[in-house]
Amino acid sequence: MTDEDRLTWLDALRLVAGLSMVGLHATSDPNGLPWPDYSVSDRVVPVILRSVLYIARTELFLIISAFLLLMALEKRPKTYREVIVIQSRRLLIPFVFWTVFYAAFGLIKAANFGYFKDALQDISYVSTWVRYVLLGDVKYHMHFIPTLFGMLLFFPIFKVASKYPIVGLMIFPALLVKWEVDAYLYTNFWEHDILPFAVRVTKIVTYVGYGILAGSAYGLWKRRRSVDLTQFVPIVLFVAGLLVAVKWIEAARIVSTGEYQFSYLAGYWANFLMPGALFCLCLCSGGRSWPHVLSRAAPFSFGVYLVHPTFLDVAEILFVQSVFAPSLQVIGKILIVLPSTFLAVFLLSKCRALAWTIGLGPLPIKPSRTVRA
Repeated sequence: MTDEDRLTWLDALRLVAGLSMVGLHATSDPNGLPWPDYSVSDRVVPVILRSVLYIARTELFLIISAFLLLMALEKRPKTYREVIVIQSRRLLIPFVFWTVFYAAFGLIKAANFGYFKDALQDISYVSTWVRYVLLGDVKYHMHFIPTLFGMLLFFPIFKVASKYPIVGLMIFPALLVKWEVDAYLYTNFWEHDILPFAVRVTKIVTYVGYGILAGSAYGLWKRRRSVDLTQFVPIVLFVAGLLVAVKWIEAARIVSTGEYQFSYLAGYWANFLMPGALFCLCLCSGGRSWPHVLSRAAPFSFGVYLVHPTFLDVAEILFVQSVFAPSLQVIGKILIVLPSTFLAVFLLSKCRALAWTIGLGPLPIKPSRTVRA
């Protein structure tokens, strides 16, 4: 089995990460909430589906991205400046495109949900575009790109972790600091304009822990011929099982209250550690046989992440006056969003002029002679 074959496990993770985000957004109501206006029994199916589908979170994308960067640098070393220039082109140019797209496309949903004038006025403010660019809040998923770029600024630390895999345990203090600092910021700066920016800086700095985890994982992967990684599968499965148990408790609390349990500490740890556990599980199983179809579909995962909110908005517009129960609305949204998204991503990948928007084609801005991707 070649290295390329073994990396099918990484392609599987990329697909899970993309599909997980679709599940996250499809199982919420149009306001992104756990259907608080419905009865407890109506919330059961959507919340359980969300708990099952949302096992990856955007944090899994962060780990994968850092892992792939370290792998690329192992093959073709680059200076710090070269890495940052390349990553800024790959991430920020598509980010600008989708920011403008969703700012305009969002007006369609606003017109159907009765807040078109407010939405139109909002995008006329410079402060709005500052938030869009720095925070990525033009759409509920776009924050991933500036967060990833900020995290990758610390990639030299990830390289150190690849030499000393035990450093990966830094994910625990990093997440602890995030919990404490977020609590302080929300308590003391709730009505201040600086709050979202302070929270984002905190997220970027503490999410370096995910990059360190990726570095440690890469260090273990390089040692796979001398260390049998499959022996760790039972341990990782046990830990993942504990995290899933906590997530089920959190789901039960959400069903009963109709509110996300942001203050539930055990749920916080379960949710933010689950991406790392899932990554480690697949890493330790990397030497086994994986379906090759995963490698053919994986390149579309980033496009799925970027494009699916378009069709989610379309689905929610169709259900705006719906009398269907939340479970039927969720199923309907998934049936609409998934095939539509994959079709759109496939068509974009075949269009040379737009393939770059989903990371599958040459960028419209050519790199300089001194910096090559």
